[in-house]
Amino acid sequence: MAGLAVKIDQVAALRNARKSQFPDPVTAATMAEMAGADGITAHLRLDRKYINDRDVRILRSVVQSKLILETASTSEMVGVALDIKPDLVILVPEKREEFTADGGLDLIVHRSDIYDTVGTLQNSGIPAGLLVDPEPEQIRLAHKIGASLVEIHTATYCDAKTAQKRHQAFLNIVDAVKLAHKLKFSVKVGRGLCYKTVKAFKRIDEVDEFSIGHSIISRAVLIGMQAAVADMRSLILAL
Repeated sequence: MAGLAVKIDQVAALRNARKSQFPDPVTAATMAEMAGADGITAHLRLDRKYINDRDVRILRSVVQSKLILETASTSEMVGVALDIKPDLVILVPEKREEFTADGGLDLIVHRSDIYDTVGTLQNSGIPAGLLVDPEPEQIRLAHKIGASLVEIHTATYCDAKTAQKRHQAFLNIVDAVKLAHKLKFSVKVGRGLCYKTVKAFKRIDEVDEFSIGHSIISRAVLIGMQAAVADMRSLILAL
């Protein structure tokens, strides 16, 4: 049965929009866990635009399920991860102008750097995962690098404008998930998934966890955090 990791960056974005103390992403994380979330994901960006260092430190002491830290592959971020000791680090590409990663890591270009970062983290007892596009070459390179997990980027499917493009994008994701599972990866899927698109993953048993943030937080604005997480959890349990 697949799990659900709730990403709380959007809560921090709302807070920071008014330079306020609320809504508090730590409180949101606690409520998500109370509603059945299997993990909490926070992206600590280089520019600290949303989640900040204090958030991550408090989350480490509060989260009872699993704390997943998304971050760039830099010496600064590795140092933070080694200090905080999250349950999992997922390395993601980062551009200052984007809210979330609009694609996976390019392991062809950055293989050496990512290899070193993965090794440093895992030698310190912190499992390291990689956000990758649903491309066989990227997944095979992730395996050669020695990552513990891959998260398959799903935005191409979620954002497709035509049925044909959506269908092909989904087939690519399914092939990528099955290849990653065959290579003994723990497999996550995420980026752009919502209450509608997640239903397409019914009977794809190789998915270990869904990583979902924006759609849950958007729904929480209207009906509350616990109800929004519970609704998504119910959909995943039914897959």
